[in-house]
Amino acid sequence: MRFFSNYIWRFSMEKKEIFLTFDDGPTPQITPFVLQELKKHNAKATFFCIGKNIKNHPELFKELIEQGHVIGNHTQNHVNGWTNNTKGYIDNCLKCDATIQQFSKNPTTQKLFRPPYGKIKTKQAKQLIKKGYKIIMWSVLSADFDSNITKETCLKNVLKNTKNGSIIVFHDSIKASEKLRFVLPKVLDYFSKKGYVFKSINT
Repeated sequence: MRFFSNYIWRFSMEKKEIFLTFDDGPTPQITPFVLQELKKHNAKATFFCIGKNIKNHPELFKELIEQGHVIGNHTQNHVNGWTNNTKGYIDNCLKCDATIQQFSKNPTTQKLFRPPYGKIKTKQAKQLIKKGYKIIMWSVLSADFDSNITKETCLKNVLKNTKNGSIIVFHDSIKASEKLRFVLPKVLDYFSKKGYVFKSINT
């Protein structure tokens, strides 16, 4: 379990900072809404993008960057690390990295990675870390993708568990869009009023 110390689960508890992250985009049906809500609160976030979605929606991807948000790698095809061999998994990650660089006006040198489903083998993680990636996990899982819970439960879950330095996982995906439209504005408003700053991940 010691290897888990190489993953980032949360940031300093000393400051009133929250780190919003969005997985699976960019998605035309929901990502513009997310950008609009973030802008209202001068909030910055980190978007862990799927390479194929970047290719399908390059203008939306560029908008993420232009609005000052940070981009992370979420594989090219939303690959599950537990069910794929190490070489295939790493190749898919590198393909996503190439896509990010291809569609970025100013290619990023920062390498942030979040494994789809949170599932990654130790060998895969070690190789990515060796290639300079920081593996970003989370301390608050919003469960906005879970059809078995209500949007109210999703909101309660986030408000209850978020603390200084929390990394929150949302999904700018069609599946999560109904809950996200309900929860995100309320989370931004609630914590803004408590004096929190929403920051992107810059390690």
